[in-house]
Amino acid sequence: MNVILFSILLVGLAMAGIAIKILVKKDGEFAGTCSTNNPMLQKEGAVCGVCGAKPDEQCQNKD
Repeated sequence: MNVILFSILLVGLAMAGIAIKILVKKDGEFAGTCSTNNPMLQKEGAVCGVCGAKPDEQCQNKD
């Protein structure tokens, strides 16, 4: 029973940490979500699925 409670506590702390990070970051956006910041997409030359930016362009998502 102690292991289960400890596991729930650790998961709760992790979720709280992520929530605090989103609240503190400007506009609450995650870093590296656009193809300009994602090294996997840069190698393939793929465009961003959200804003349509190519790897050599700046992210076009202003929302």
